[in-house]
Amino acid sequence: MKELPDNERPRERLISYGASSLSDSQLLAILLRNGYHNKNVFDLALEILKTYPLAKIQECSYYDLVSIKGVGKVKAIEILAAIELGKRIFLREKEALVKLQSAKDIWKDVRYFITDVKQEYFYCYYFNHKQELLERKLLFMGTVNRSIVHPREVFREAYRLSASSIVCIHNHPSNCVMPSKEDILLTDHLVKTGYIQGIPIQDHIIVGEDSYYSFYEHHNILNL
Repeated sequence: MKELPDNERPRERLISYGASSLSDSQLLAILLRNGYHNKNVFDLALEILKTYPLAKIQECSYYDLVSIKGVGKVKAIEILAAIELGKRIFLREKEALVKLQSAKDIWKDVRYFITDVKQEYFYCYYFNHKQELLERKLLFMGTVNRSIVHPREVFREAYRLSASSIVCIHNHPSNCVMPSKEDILLTDHLVKTGYIQGIPIQDHIIVGEDSYYSFYEHHNILNL
C-alpha cells in the first residue's frame, strides 16, 4: 500500500474524497490493513469478495472468514463487527417507526434478511397500536417447530417493547411457501398464547425469495 501514490491509497482517498469514493475491495482493504506473504492486502480483499460477494458476505460466520488464508481471528472479528454495524445503521435509517400494513409490505421488508440463507429463520415484528414497527427480532434459527419456537421468548420481547401486536415470520429455504402441518400447529399454538397474553398474533407469514404465504390472508388461523 505504501508504494501507491497518495491519491490511490484507500485511507488517504477516504479522507480526501469520502468513503463513497472507494470501491468495495478498497473498503475491505482498510479493514484488513495488510496481506500475507506474497499476497498484498488488495489481492486478499479481492479474493474474499470473489468467495463471498457483498450479497453473501453479510451471511458469513467467523469460521467462514478464518477459513480464508490470510484472514486470522482479529481480521475476521473486525469484518464481522463492521458488517453488523452496517446492518444496524441500515435498520435505523429504515425504521423511524415505519408502517407495514400488509403481509406483502412485511415480505418485502424481511427479504433483505433471508435472501439465500440455507436454514430457517424465525423473526417477530413487534408493532404499536398504530401499526408502527417497533422492532424486528430474530428469535430462532434452524428447523422451525413448536419444540424450538418458545412462546415465552416471543412474548418476552413484546412486553419489553410494550408492543400491541406481533407478526411472526419465517422462511422456507426451499422457496415453497405453503405451510406444513407443523407450521399450522405452531401458528395455532402462538395465536392461542397471544389471546391469553392479551397481545394478538396478527399474522404468521412464510416467506421465500419470490412469494409469501400469509395465514391471515388465507383465513387459516384461529382468533385472527
